Amino acid sequence: MPGELRLGTRGSQLALWQANAVAARLQEAGGFPCRVVAIKTSGDRLQEAPLSEVGGKRLFVKEIEDALLLGEIDLAVHSSKDMPAVLPEGLAIGAVLPREDPLDAIVLPTRVQLKLDPASIGRKPDSTSVELQPGSSSRAVEAGFSRIVAALGESPKIGTSSVRRIAQLTRLFPGATFMPIRGNLDTRLRKLDDGAPGGRDGFDAIVLAAAGLRRLGAAARISATLPPSACVPAPGQGIVAIEMREGDVNVGDAVRRVDDRLAHAALDAERAVVEALGGGCQTPIGALASPLSNDELELIAIVVSLDGTRAIHGAARGTADQAAALGARVGAQLLADGAGDILAEAQSAQAVIQGIQP
Repeated sequence: MPGELRLGTRGSQLALWQANAVAARLQEAGGFPCRVVAIKTSGDRLQEAPLSEVGGKRLFVKEIEDALLLGEIDLAVHSSKDMPAVLPEGLAIGAVLPREDPLDAIVLPTRVQLKLDPASIGRKPDSTSVELQPGSSSRAVEAGFSRIVAALGESPKIGTSSVRRIAQLTRLFPGATFMPIRGNLDTRLRKLDDGAPGGRDGFDAIVLAAAGLRRLGAAARISATLPPSACVPAPGQGIVAIEMREGDVNVGDAVRRVDDRLAHAALDAERAVVEALGGGCQTPIGALASPLSNDELELIAIVVSLDGTRAIHGAARGTADQAAALGARVGAQLLADGAGDILAEAQSAQAVIQGIQP
């Protein structure tokens, strides 16, 4: 064990929160001194380009993983949804932190005030938003979401750079205009709030991961969370992953002390779906494994055409210790039902956008 554990991470506000959370847990678990090392990634250098144009399975992790392989850092801390389904040879996920809210969230501009019935969503009477706490019932999530859909109308301008979100939300908002939005959380919220309503650059709403908003103390900005029936989240969303070198026994012993078993099993299942489908970043794949007990998971997954006209669903239950096999089974089910054709079309479309082929 080195004198200190060097934790590599991106330098964004959320990434630093994640790395410091890992450092704090390692310190609590065994008194391991940690130093956070911020590393700029390709994704950070291309902040203004839409994700659909820059793509890449390791866009937000490549430089960090390279530093880990070279021994320049001892651990890498990632938002697990940024990680490729197949890791570089020699690297492994050693542990994950407990999962935060995995759902996507709709955020409205601060200028929008809604008059809602808090009783239907379990909020205090003076609330003017439909923020739902982690663990809210599916009925409450659906109720809050339905009200926001009605408030946005038929042709809202929605900010998101995720093809997965666009593909699914197009089915709910066929008249919507989806506009790319990049930057850290504060930047995105500022773009939302400062844009002129109805203007060329204005947004009626943006879609973000609820986990990031909650972790950075911005849960009050959540206007509604998107139920999985409306938008299945990205595989690994809400999970902080700790990546390490395979065979690094001392580091492995340290990180295992902070591993959350059920969150790790959920991540294994969701990543196995993506691996079975051969997908990566910026593909229209959603997957969510939810614990039913200490030993059982329920996994749902979806593959959607980019225009939202076709969607293939998969679902299964299995034990936590067989999570990867569960994910592989659901992935195979999706392929048998035609998901491969949808993904091939999506990848061809992305290649054209990125200029890889004429």
